Amino acid sequence: MRRVVTSLVVLAVLAAVAAVAGYRYWESRLDAPIAVEETTLYEVPSGAGYHQVVRELASRGILSDPWAFRLLVRLEPGSVPSLRAGEYALEPGMSGRELLALLGSNEVVTYPVTIPEGWTFAQLRDELERADKLEQRTSELSDEEIMARLDQEGEHPEGRFFPDTYRYHKGMSDLDILRQAHARMEEVLAQTWAERQEGLPIDSPYEALILASLIERETGAPEERREIAGVFTRRLERGMRLQTDPTVIYGMGERYEGNITRADLREATPYNTYVIDGLPPTPIALPGRAALEAAVNPEPGDTLYFVSRGDGTHHFSRTLREHNNAVNRYIRNR
Repeated sequence: MRRVVTSLVVLAVLAAVAAVAGYRYWESRLDAPIAVEETTLYEVPSGAGYHQVVRELASRGILSDPWAFRLLVRLEPGSVPSLRAGEYALEPGMSGRELLALLGSNEVVTYPVTIPEGWTFAQLRDELERADKLEQRTSELSDEEIMARLDQEGEHPEGRFFPDTYRYHKGMSDLDILRQAHARMEEVLAQTWAERQEGLPIDSPYEALILASLIERETGAPEERREIAGVFTRRLERGMRLQTDPTVIYGMGERYEGNITRADLREATPYNTYVIDGLPPTPIALPGRAALEAAVNPEPGDTLYFVSRGDGTHHFSRTLREHNNAVNRYIRNR
């Protein structure tokens, strides 16, 4: 009898040792590095379950011991994350446990799309259409239909989207980016309007947006923005036409081929500030924060004219005679 008891004790001890060894081996399989030698994209499909993902990872050779992960559901169900659809970057050296934690996180792969300052809405649409892995929902829509989808029905789209770099992940659409950019412009415009100078000849945030778009298109030199804003402001105060070439170009639309003629300057379009008084009816481009700030905080002074030097900067003049001399120097001679 004593031998039987001893044998049972020995068997129990051996079973316990085997169980501990088995448990440790199982854990070692969970913590073993996944089989990738370089950063590898893996996408969890929408609606995919845990076992489906484990099978797929095993079939691709990324997980070498799928049984260990199937057993995890039985032994430690609380440690099994809820998987999220999306693309993930699997890194060399990552363990199976770390992989599962990643697939249940918000750390999906994102892609950048950049909207430069001074672009038109048409250029913005083209860039979104070229964006890799961005779902296209606006390709067949008119500008008016896009604004309606953004709950901005009747609003002209030009200038309404803030130029910046936005990040998106697979599954997002061009409408998502447009919605972000529109909200961002509303926020920045409200901030800059609240910090405007007193006594400006513009009466609303929208007029500030229009003026900022002219400033954005006139110069790429940051140090000139407020001085150009000052010229436009003084001309508006005195009832002088703004006479800025970018508005002529915008009014020409697709007819513009790189040059402006005298006939173009005389053509009556809603945007030609050589013909119309005051501001054009809408912005002509997407202004950035610096142009918006310049529009509502113009530099004081007495200059009323400017002309391009041909190097990205401008010559500013107080009188028409001085301006004509500068035109002769920088434009006609060139």
